Amino acid sequence: QLQLVESGGGLVQPGGSLRLSCAVSGATLSYYAIGWFRQAPGKEREAVSCVSKGGGSTNYADSVKGRFTISKDNAKALAYLQMNSLQPEDTAVYYCAATAKTSRYTCALGAVYDLWGQGTQVTVSP
Repeated sequence: QLQLVESGGGLVQPGGSLRLSCAVSGATLSYYAIGWFRQAPGKEREAVSCVSKGGGSTNYADSVKGRFTISKDNAKALAYLQMNSLQPEDTAVYYCAATAKTSRYTCALGAVYDLWGQGTQVTVSP
């Protein structure tokens, strides 16, 4: 069974950067597309970005396009979310999730991701 553990969250000032990591164990990462999601207090969970099984295809929510970059290293069993130009509205718990139910070459923010990590808090505040 695939297990995912996020790390790298924290407190950052507006305009700053953070890199989230998602460590994968229990299965081969190349069999899974990875998605990053976030949920702010009182709000619904939002899909932020995804990367395909092979790592060559990505998608982003409009709210983060141009500021966030998703990647994965299948050999190291790690996925990343590089977040730049962070703003207070980016404050949320960030989750990585996995799905095997996609093609190797695409990913979809709206896909059903059935394996989830525990989340890491990101707070953007002066």
